[in-house]
Amino acid sequence: MLIVEDDDAIAVPLAKGLEREGFSVRRAATGAAALEASALEAGTVDVVLLDLGLPDIDGFEVCRQLRASSDVPIIVITARSDEVDRVVGLELGADDYIVKPFGFRELVARIRAVTRRRQPKGDDPTITTVGTLVVDRRTRRVAIGDTEISLTPKEFDLLSLLAEDPGAVLSRQRILEEVWDPHWYGPTKTLDVHIASLRKKLGDPGWIETVRGVGFRLQDVGEA
Repeated sequence: MLIVEDDDAIAVPLAKGLEREGFSVRRAATGAAALEASALEAGTVDVVLLDLGLPDIDGFEVCRQLRASSDVPIIVITARSDEVDRVVGLELGADDYIVKPFGFRELVARIRAVTRRRQPKGDDPTITTVGTLVVDRRTRRVAIGDTEISLTPKEFDLLSLLAEDPGAVLSRQRILEEVWDPHWYGPTKTLDVHIASLRKKLGDPGWIETVRGVGFRLQDVGEA
């Protein structure tokens, strides 16, 4: 993810928060740096969070140039709330437009929404394969090779969430909010219990890695 924002008071906590959610974050403080970073990282930047009030190049022009050379999802983040600015931004190719101040959870939800929309149409979003592990969301079935794994509803929801982005670290709070309750503020022991049960049923604890102080990620045991 590339954050294009010249205000450290916004960019620094935003980057830290997104990293806690499992995102890999880069920063650019100017439009020129953003365009250079985009060129250097062609194909590896999954989302651009773009402020319009940059010190060198107007954010709209940065958006136009980015869209001319890439289909990377662009979310404009700005203090400009006028409808005309929203229309211009979207017509120049932005995928979404968020007005400051904004809620962090809303931003994360919008990031995930634009990345899901970018998924190639040939892929089946209901089935995820990680090595020999197959998670089928339509039938709510899980198998490793030819062996079907019996899971409780919560265990399936937990594994399905981890399988949405194999290798990415999901924070404990995000898992609790999405699998249990969006307003979860209670103890996290229930998550540990379900992780332990999932590891046992999958037959190899290496499928689900604990990232100390952050959360968990799903990985191919062949890569563990």
